[in-house]
Amino acid sequence: MKIGILGAGQLGQMLALAGYPLGSRFSFLDTSSNASADIGCLFTHSEADSALADFLAQVDCVTYEFEHLPLPLVKVIAEQKPLFPSVKALQVCQNREAEKALFDQLRIPVADYRLVNSADELAQACQELMAAGAQAVVAKSITEGYDGKGQAVLRGPGEATAAWQRIGHPRLIVEAFVDFVREVSIIAVRGQSGDVVFYPVAENHHVEGILRYSLAPVPNFSQEAQAQAEDYIHALLDELEYVGVLTLELFQQADGRLLANEMAPRVHNSGHWTQNGSMTSQFENHLRAVQGLPLGSTHAKALTCMINIIGKNGNYDDILKIEDSHLHLYGKSERAGRKLGHINLVADSIDDLKRKVDQVAQLLPDAPAPEFSF
Repeated sequence: MKIGILGAGQLGQMLALAGYPLGSRFSFLDTSSNASADIGCLFTHSEADSALADFLAQVDCVTYEFEHLPLPLVKVIAEQKPLFPSVKALQVCQNREAEKALFDQLRIPVADYRLVNSADELAQACQELMAAGAQAVVAKSITEGYDGKGQAVLRGPGEATAAWQRIGHPRLIVEAFVDFVREVSIIAVRGQSGDVVFYPVAENHHVEGILRYSLAPVPNFSQEAQAQAEDYIHALLDELEYVGVLTLELFQQADGRLLANEMAPRVHNSGHWTQNGSMTSQFENHLRAVQGLPLGSTHAKALTCMINIIGKNGNYDDILKIEDSHLHLYGKSERAGRKLGHINLVADSIDDLKRKVDQVAQLLPDAPAPEFSF
């Protein structure tokens, strides 16, 4: 099948790499004028050119690697070609207010939150949430924002004016800061016939708002917590009549309960470990779903830790000398905060995996070793 991908970055590259063995072929439509993908046929879209028509003429169906896409463009595409996931899924995931409303509708627990339209309302929300017990609050733009962008942590109402100006959006969601034991994510795949498979939950560690480490399966994550995460994401998949990979980020509290943070309608950074640690990667399973093929096994072959390479390249010669290390580079130039690639480390025991993670952390610039919750 000829598959069109909206977006032309590293996730598109990895989708293509997973799809070629299936006989799939790819075309990319870039809407950013800053494409980094170099696999497949690339079209650059603007309102004044014919790239969209040329792109659609080349493909049988369309998916996307990035949710921050112009909705009018996506709706036009959906009228002409099968689009997976759907426009509805994209609309919800582009808007944190709509996302929280869906979580509430499906009784998926979230941190206490408020919606605000001014710096004064932000200060009032901060005061209310902290009076209810929050030690701090997180203000986020309703739309856009990822990898920590468009967000601010407030430790008192007096910080509201500066935070409002720094974020620079007309409407914000303000959430009570969750006192969590760990951040986790679950990735699931839903096929066109409604069949669903789940990957083991991954534990995630962020540095300055950007994901640095993901480890799966989490050694001391209970079957009850895994089932809870699966129930939440299954409800979302069915409600959205979703096709493809969906990611749900969660906070786990000290009592084991999970609170939903946000979801992403695509293959996800916290699922990169599946390339070398699972029977079927998230990328292959996404492509199986959008093509109507049977979904592959999500069984974890071994403990795996994914380490993002951020900003600067590391000592790859020495990293590749480490047993069961797998390097994935994106072909990008160095730039502060930019994801240049990732490394998947595979091991038979958690002690061995921690040792390898420490080794790699010493070979990457500015990569503090994580303090795992086990």
